[in-house]
Amino acid sequence: MGISVYAVAIVLTVGLLAASARAHVMGHGAKIHKTEWGAVGDKPVYLYTLKNGYGITAKITNYGALLTELHLPGRNGESADVALGFDTLDGYLAGHPYFGCIVGRVANRITAGKFTLDGVEYTLAANIGPSHLHGGEEGFDKKVWDVVEAKKGADGAFLTMKYISPDGEEGYPGNLTVTVTYTLMTRDLRIDMRAETDAPTIVNLANHAYWNLAGHGAGDILKHELSLNADNYTPTDETVIPTGEIASVENTPYDFRESKQIGRDIGQLPGDGGEDLGGYDINFALNGEAGEMRLAARVREPSSGRKMEVHTDAPGVQLYTGNYLDGSLTGKDNTVYNKHAGFCLETQHFPDAINKEGTPGWQSVILRPGEVYSHSLLFTFSTE
Repeated sequence: MGISVYAVAIVLTVGLLAASARAHVMGHGAKIHKTEWGAVGDKPVYLYTLKNGYGITAKITNYGALLTELHLPGRNGESADVALGFDTLDGYLAGHPYFGCIVGRVANRITAGKFTLDGVEYTLAANIGPSHLHGGEEGFDKKVWDVVEAKKGADGAFLTMKYISPDGEEGYPGNLTVTVTYTLMTRDLRIDMRAETDAPTIVNLANHAYWNLAGHGAGDILKHELSLNADNYTPTDETVIPTGEIASVENTPYDFRESKQIGRDIGQLPGDGGEDLGGYDINFALNGEAGEMRLAARVREPSSGRKMEVHTDAPGVQLYTGNYLDGSLTGKDNTVYNKHAGFCLETQHFPDAINKEGTPGWQSVILRPGEVYSHSLLFTFSTE
C-alpha cells in the first residue's frame, strides 16, 4: 500500500484577526526580493525575502529549500526572529544540524541503513551511529534547488523550488521529483511539498525548523509551555530506532496532553541529569485520522506572549529539543547555540516505517509510479 495523498502546507498565522477578516485581505502588502547569496560549485544560491503589511518577514534560500529567518511580533509589537540559523551561506555549508531545511528523501532514522522493497535490499549511508538519518550524507538539505517561480500573486508572495533526485542517489531507487512552494499571505507562511517517482521508492519529507519563540538568541526553550494532541508515542531502543510498539504516554515524561513546560520532566529522560539534562527526541502518534488536518501541538512562550499552534495531516510528530547543540555553532547575530536553544516539531510518517511494514498503526512510506506524495503542516502564531 502506498502513501496516502497529502497536500503539504505549512501556514504560519500571526495576529488576532478572525479567519474571515484574514481571508478578506489576503496578500495585503506582500513583497518579494531576491538577493545573490553565493554559489555551490557552479550553481547559484539566492536568498528570497518575503514581506507583508503585517510585520512578518520570512527569508528562504534555494540551498536546502530552507527557512533562514522568520520575524514575528510579540505582545508589545516588538519583532523577533524566531528561527535558528546562520547569517550567511557559508554557515550552512560548514555543516549544521538541519536548521530550517527540507529533509529527505526519508526523514528521521532507518535501521542499519537498510530496507527491502519488492524483494530487493537497498543499502544507505549509516550517518548517525549504525543508522541512516534524514536522507544520508548529502540529503535534500545539502542540495541547490532550482527556482521555478518567484512572484507576487492574488494570495501573496510565493516561491516555488524543484529538486530532481536521481535514481540511486544516496542509495534510494527511482528518479524522484520534489517541489516545494513557500507562500507568504496576509498573516500566513505556507509551505507546499509534493513528490512523484518513476519507480517504486520510499519517501518521508519533513520540515526541520528549530524554533525559539522568545527569539533565536534568547537562550534555552525549557520554559516554553507545550501540549501535544497525542495519547501515544513510539518507544525507541538505545539507537533511537522505534521498537514497533505504540505505547501510552500516561505516567511517562512524554505526557504532554495537558500543557506543561518543556523542561518540567526533561530530567527523567536519558542523560546525565543535573546541568547536563537529556532531552526529547521522540515520535508521537497523533490522535485522529492521518490524512485529515487536525491539531498536533500548542506552544506558548510566556515572556514574549508569542503562541504557536501546529496542525497537520501526517500520522506523527517528532519532538526534538536541540539535545546535540553543544555551543560549537555560532549562528545569526553571533549567537552561540547551546543545548536546548531551539525545539523542532517535525510532522512526519513514523521513523523507520519501511522496516515496520505491516505493523499495526504504522503507515507505509512506499511511493509508486502514478502516486503523489504530499503532506500538510500548519503553524498558527498569535500573541497574548
